[in-house]
Amino acid sequence: MDSCCENKAGELAQLRGAQAKMLYWVLGINGSMFVIEFVAGWLIGSTALLADSLDMFGDATVYVLTLYALNRSDRTRAGAALIKSLFMFVFGLAVIAEAIHKSVVGSVPEAGAMGIMGMLALAANTVCFIMLLRYRSADLNMRSTWLCSRNDLIANTSVVLAAIAVGVTGTVWPDVVVGLAIAALFLHSAWQVSTEAMVAWRSTDRDKASEPSIPPDRSDDETCCKSRSSCCE
Repeated sequence: MDSCCENKAGELAQLRGAQAKMLYWVLGINGSMFVIEFVAGWLIGSTALLADSLDMFGDATVYVLTLYALNRSDRTRAGAALIKSLFMFVFGLAVIAEAIHKSVVGSVPEAGAMGIMGMLALAANTVCFIMLLRYRSADLNMRSTWLCSRNDLIANTSVVLAAIAVGVTGTVWPDVVVGLAIAALFLHSAWQVSTEAMVAWRSTDRDKASEPSIPPDRSDDETCCKSRSSCCE
């Protein structure tokens, strides 16, 4: 029985270690792309690029929270997922505000630069998506992280299509529409992650309430054996 528990603990430690290593890589990619894309979006005046860069920043924040919760309890991971959903919700509202402002101002972004940056971001996020794919079903914490990466691919593709449309039409509206679509995606994902996180959070409350208390006359050895049995189940 001890061997069973040690094997399971060792396998879990290896899994967490592999997840952490991968998360550091995607954190570095997203952090770098946030700076590059935000500066480019600001310089050429693209709402879609600014929205996508904010998505990169939000994802970098998500990866930091994921790393924090990686080796902690189910309750902590559920709490981290709730915080992630809050970030996603705030960024969605920020992009909507920028899109409204852009529609009033009406300045047309430079389509060529917009398309190049969109393609660069798409390539970077494709790498992140592939790295996260194998861990998407590990737990809620990793699933919410994978959902962010999936959203990135959709947003990046939309930016490239918006750049083509801006170049063809010579108007600001494709840029504004794509910015609003990315914002809607943020809000939908925020709702999805927060709902799943609340279910997980309440589940930990129920599990904690249903745990039988250990009578004071039980020895430490009996408690240890019970924990080992639970580990192996």
